[in-house]
Amino acid sequence: MDTVIVQLPDRGPVVASGAPPGLLRMGPGEAAVFGRGEPGRPVPIPLPDQGVSRRAGEVTAAEDYWRLSNFSTSATYVVENLEGAGEYVKVAPGRLGAPVPFEFSRVLLPALGEPASFKVFAPQHAYLEGRSGGAEGERTVSPFALDPTAKYFLVLLALCEPRLRSPSAAAVPGVTDVLARLRALPSCRGLTRSAVNYHIDYLVWTKLRLREPYEDGPGGGKREELVALALKFDLVREEHLALLPPRRPVART
Repeated sequence: MDTVIVQLPDRGPVVASGAPPGLLRMGPGEAAVFGRGEPGRPVPIPLPDQGVSRRAGEVTAAEDYWRLSNFSTSATYVVENLEGAGEYVKVAPGRLGAPVPFEFSRVLLPALGEPASFKVFAPQHAYLEGRSGGAEGERTVSPFALDPTAKYFLVLLALCEPRLRSPSAAAVPGVTDVLARLRALPSCRGLTRSAVNYHIDYLVWTKLRLREPYEDGPGGGKREELVALALKFDLVREEHLALLPPRRPVART
């Protein structure tokens, strides 16, 4: 089971035309070195800047989080929480196995140009779903581990809102509609069209794992499939609508 996904640098976000490129999927206990690499010995997470060590550090996947090791003797690395309000953790030189609890993270390393960076997702975060009566064995993992405090959940909620309010609603909101609906929230004031598309792709490929190569044309193929799946399994419900800003009253003429 993949519990950590590394988006390799300089590859761009997940695309809609096929399987997501530039992603390194890791299961519990698996590790991947990042850095410039050595001649004839590339590393799984390449950072080609000359200011980055050949073996700068390592990412290790755990059950529902990941650890970062800093192999540098002088440079501090920073891990940003991309879903937070500016939160970050520092990983000091020589620190091994620092736990990172964020679901969306960006690792920043000092470099000669812009800071070298790559993103790490931990989409299998576990949440309490009731007691198991003391049953032994492996724990049950939720097939759809969604975090209602995350921006991707707000995007999914905005897509589902018309059908949550009226099951007979036919049209699924477009990206522009979602952007306009969420911009009133303080946490979404900096949201852009590309960010909304990114969250939709993250939902499609990682959180809800739709495997067809959906084309998001005029019919909104992958958006339609996301909404259908989310409503079918009650992943978003009427009580979640309180997370959205109040709707503006319709002007009467």
